[in-house]
Amino acid sequence: MTEEEFLRIRDYLKLRYGIDMNHKKTIVEGRLENYVRQNGYLSYSQYMDALESDVSGEMEKKLVDILTTNHTYFMRESEHFDYLRKEVLPWLKKKEAINKDLRIWCAASSSGEEPYTIAMVLLDYFGLEKNEWDTQILATDVSTAILTEAICGVYTSEQIAPLPDAWKRRFFKAVPGEDCYRVTDELKCEVLYRKFNLMSPFPLKRKMHVVFLRNVLIYFDDNTKLQILKKVYDCLEPGGYLFLGKTETINRQAVPFKLVSPAIFRK
Repeated sequence: MTEEEFLRIRDYLKLRYGIDMNHKKTIVEGRLENYVRQNGYLSYSQYMDALESDVSGEMEKKLVDILTTNHTYFMRESEHFDYLRKEVLPWLKKKEAINKDLRIWCAASSSGEEPYTIAMVLLDYFGLEKNEWDTQILATDVSTAILTEAICGVYTSEQIAPLPDAWKRRFFKAVPGEDCYRVTDELKCEVLYRKFNLMSPFPLKRKMHVVFLRNVLIYFDDNTKLQILKKVYDCLEPGGYLFLGKTETINRQAVPFKLVSPAIFRK
């Protein structure tokens, strides 16, 4: 991969998705090399020519699938789910006592572990009252392939190991003859998956109470991060919560969130 070819791919991703691959030539080449060769392209330039002339958009989808990282697991940063249960949900239960409508958006849902974990917390918290409440979670990601995995909802025994035994029994069913488990319909119905690019205008009809945007801002440059955070701030109800990854920060002079707990912010 020449420097010119790398810059072409880098700029394409930055312009369309805001993804910052600057100084990541080795990663881009490592992830694309086999795909480009297996599909008969003689160079990355030839590959990009084909991609940019592909009116179906399928090649662009594939590029995003290959280059976006999807590392996640159940109960990741588990103290966030404790905070959701102990602080956020009691506030929402009181605030929405009449409407009984919770609006939670998982904005980088990856392969589904995060939104399904949130859904399990909600089902556990509301218990017998759950049928009175609309708690369906909106879960979005830019990668079509990873959304397909999430909707399928099949995980190995190792993947579900961090979950409480009671949740494993209630929300997962063993797949016969395999060392894996499928999420139950009860859990699957609690999550609505959609493809969405965070660089696009947010198409939300109503403001959200909670947004999980964990471990995704690290892929954007500072200016793009700020644009996304301003849109998130605007889409939250007053008092709404934003959950970020542990290593992610906010310039609170530019976006007036209040820090209420490590990596948890409030409007």
